[in-house]
Amino acid sequence: MSATPFTDLNTLAVHLRRELETKKFVLLYAYNGTGKTRLSTAFKNLGKNGDARDTLYFNAFTEDLFFWDNDIENDQERALKINRDSRFFAGLGQLEMDTRIRNLLSRYADFDFIIDTDKWEVRFSRNVTNGTTTTTVDNIKISRGEENIFIWCFFLAIVQLALDDNGAGPYNWVKYIYIDDPISSLDEHNAIVVANHLAQMYREAQNPIPAVVSTHHNLFFNVLHYEFKTNRNRQTSQYLLSQNRATGGYTLSHQEGDTPSFHHVAALAELYRVSQGDTIHTYHFNMLRVVLEKTAMFHGHKHFSECIKQDQDDAEGVLHQRFVDLLSHGKYSLFEPSEMGNETKEYFRKILRKFLERYPFNRDLFPSEPEEIQPQ
Repeated sequence: MSATPFTDLNTLAVHLRRELETKKFVLLYAYNGTGKTRLSTAFKNLGKNGDARDTLYFNAFTEDLFFWDNDIENDQERALKINRDSRFFAGLGQLEMDTRIRNLLSRYADFDFIIDTDKWEVRFSRNVTNGTTTTTVDNIKISRGEENIFIWCFFLAIVQLALDDNGAGPYNWVKYIYIDDPISSLDEHNAIVVANHLAQMYREAQNPIPAVVSTHHNLFFNVLHYEFKTNRNRQTSQYLLSQNRATGGYTLSHQEGDTPSFHHVAALAELYRVSQGDTIHTYHFNMLRVVLEKTAMFHGHKHFSECIKQDQDDAEGVLHQRFVDLLSHGKYSLFEPSEMGNETKEYFRKILRKFLERYPFNRDLFPSEPEEIQPQ
């Protein structure tokens, strides 16, 4: 798996633009917190020239173009507000966007909507059946997952307009498309449908716009791999993106298979590096559990605990399993990380050290043994 280092995200974004001179689709896999969203922003910023843009992008900032007015006073007239100043909505007023979005949304959801271009807001409704009677409930507050699906379909409708543009439409400025993790808050079924739908649009386009898709979702990556498998050598590249925390640089590694199978090795090296210092955050238990699960699957075990316990009567192993179970299910943020307590750090180091002693990973990944750091 060949790898190319980059000093920062800007140089990496420049590289991706050069790659898209010969490719139509670049697929990136990376852990959350690696820098996927910041990379999409760096890519987009390279195409800014005054008021001019060249990249239509979908990332966490796209979702921020929509915000709720929940009618706090009366709790009745709920609406999703639209930021009218964004070029994202350039064709909203004249291109029957509601019809285009509705055709896409019907694949995913059972609610309906109305776009009010005077008030720049969206109102939602749903048909509710009680026995033989069906009633339409207006001004509903849809769930977070449903909201994400709606915004994704809004984006897809714009992508379709850009793909079909004859050079005179409101999206004729789009030279690149960048999509970062479009499946947040979606179940596995919708992750498959979203990936399949996106690939279908690109396969059917006569002149597909060069695109980058980045994701941390294994299944989403897997589906896109197979959807583009037939034209991989000619039009598509796929990579594993990792960050060198010590230098602040990034590495782009060619990923040939249908699953980003080596991302857990990069995660293990990162966990080892973290364990040598005194700054260990609670979310590192989440990363450790992923590594344990990948290793268990490789060795044919049914549960990650088999990588911790020597046998069923291994009291220390049972305790370590409890730590991983409990601390990997907390809602720990990568962006507002909380540091472990000193005693918990010691357990983390011990679990990791015993795991590395038991399984023969390449020692070059771990240049020296983790130092024992005594609680203060």
